[in-house]
Amino acid sequence: MHHISIDIETRSGVDIKAAGAYKYALDPEFRILLIAYKIDENETRVLDLMTEGCIDELSDFEDLLKRPDYVKHAYNAAFEWWCFNCADIETPLDQWDDTMARVQYCGYPASLDAAGKALGLPEDKQKLSIGKSLIKYFCIPMTGMIRWNEPEHDPERWKLFKTYNAQDVETEHEIALRLSAFPIPESEMEMWRMTTRMNAYGVKADTQFAEAALKINDDCTSELIEEAKQITGLSNPNSNTQIIKWLNSQGLDVDNMRAETVDELLKPDSGINSTERRVLEIKQKTGKSSIAKYDTILDMTCADGRMRGLTRYYGAGRTGRFSGAGFQPQNLPRVYLHDLDTPRNIVRSGNTEFMSLLYENIPDVLSQLIRTALISSDGCTFQVADFSAIEARVIAWLAGESWVNEVFATHGKIYEATAAQMFHVPIESIAKGQPNYAYRQKGKVATLALGYQGGPSALIAMGALSGGISEEELPDIVQRWRKANPHIVSLWYEVEEAACAAVETGKEYSTHGLTFKLEADLIYGYTFLSIKLQSGRKLYYPQPALKINAKGRAALHYMSASGQSGKWSEKSTYGGKLTENIVQALARDCLCEILRRVEAAGFQVVFHVHDELIVDAENGTLTVDQLCQMMSEPIPWAPGLILKGAGFESTYYKKD
Repeated sequence: MHHISIDIETRSGVDIKAAGAYKYALDPEFRILLIAYKIDENETRVLDLMTEGCIDELSDFEDLLKRPDYVKHAYNAAFEWWCFNCADIETPLDQWDDTMARVQYCGYPASLDAAGKALGLPEDKQKLSIGKSLIKYFCIPMTGMIRWNEPEHDPERWKLFKTYNAQDVETEHEIALRLSAFPIPESEMEMWRMTTRMNAYGVKADTQFAEAALKINDDCTSELIEEAKQITGLSNPNSNTQIIKWLNSQGLDVDNMRAETVDELLKPDSGINSTERRVLEIKQKTGKSSIAKYDTILDMTCADGRMRGLTRYYGAGRTGRFSGAGFQPQNLPRVYLHDLDTPRNIVRSGNTEFMSLLYENIPDVLSQLIRTALISSDGCTFQVADFSAIEARVIAWLAGESWVNEVFATHGKIYEATAAQMFHVPIESIAKGQPNYAYRQKGKVATLALGYQGGPSALIAMGALSGGISEEELPDIVQRWRKANPHIVSLWYEVEEAACAAVETGKEYSTHGLTFKLEADLIYGYTFLSIKLQSGRKLYYPQPALKINAKGRAALHYMSASGQSGKWSEKSTYGGKLTENIVQALARDCLCEILRRVEAAGFQVVFHVHDELIVDAENGTLTVDQLCQMMSEPIPWAPGLILKGAGFESTYYKKD
């Protein structure tokens, strides 16, 4: 087999940041400008498609793209694959390999620049920082008489652009070489290809509904802003700065307009007067940032009415879980409306007046309706199903917490059963109308919050206080839950002990079907703590070390891309957090098994959200019960793990 590393530079009339790569490459103005490629260890070449002298070499390159004995590598390879095919340069997806997927698999940051720096690439192998300005010059259309900057407009800058293009190939190739000792399983690369195919297929969007929603929002927002102007005398009462200044002039002490701050001020006992309350109500109604998702729908929808690229493979680098992209279906507002059909039909008709008669807070209703803009294809229906209590099932199976497994094998009432175990009362007494029903809430919040070594703060974060549990009760709930789940508690400490021992001694340790190992590459000096899961996949923790943590205790540390900044920095971890990583990773691998089953059965998943699959099935070919049956069948690598799916069917996406 030969290997060919590829990077392309392109231009399009579509803003790739707003619309995504799929719509970008479908634009009539889309064009590939440069193709840099490196065959095996040979010198990197650059094909300049803006000149006429590359016809023969381009033809030879196109032949290579079709040859199965040449594995094609790129960083975020789905982009190259899609762009080539949109440019009528046919290349099969099953011959492609994504170096970015390999980087994320090993626990490094996703961007090429950040990954190169984290891996310590020498300066001549790192991504050139001048790239952004070159892309802005040659790849983004202008608004004046000249539509595009062409090579002849600045030959020296074009020459530098070609150097930048070639350098990206060198960086990608070097990264792949340095991580070759830590291979990603072929099953994972096939999952990457499955995700890429799903993203390319896309999901149909109801653009008429999205446009009408934006119009209605503009109508009612304009009225509310005008009212706020009359009350406050402000030129722009939608400005946080102006509103804060006005509120403080009224005698309030306010320093921000975050949603939780406004909610707190609007509580009945907050002491604000009716004028201040009305201004804050208007601010609350007009501050729905989620409404912008309707704009995203219109931006991302292609000419054929489909949105593409909604799912990001290996979006969560520590566990490998999928995340959202573009429209971000994983991050949609909660829904409280019981009837979605009525407001949805009114919105689609564009009748602002009728909406005003039925609903007091129109922006809030529009926010709740966002997911319904994703609709099934003509002649199809969405079959939607998700795993029931997947993390609770996986951690009980992994730890061998037999009573929990028995609950899932029988009645499935895990919250009631947990409360019964914690408070030593019959489960039958934890039912509506029964004296011990109040225990259910405690069992629920404990189940959701305490599986990963959390304490009272974890219960609070899960909503214990808002659910009617007093702060004084929290330590007792923690202790009762831990006493009722001794095997899960043991799992935390045994996982931490195995991980630390592997790092300290360099030997391999196993517990609960997991294998902990210190892996090293002697050439480049990379070290990892790897945790091999029952599924065969590994979790990687780069540059592990045992150090004293912020609490003064010896703990496992490793390097990770932190938070929003993506800064490569050291983090400490502990048994509960490692357990969380493992459980969420195993839950993700269960989802992958179902994705494979659905595809093998000939059905099309259009996107998935956390543990939920949305299948766009031709009418009469698949039922929810059949989909749930696929989700309930045993996982080969997890004998004894009891899974259950629950779902619904609909012509639009919603939360059941």
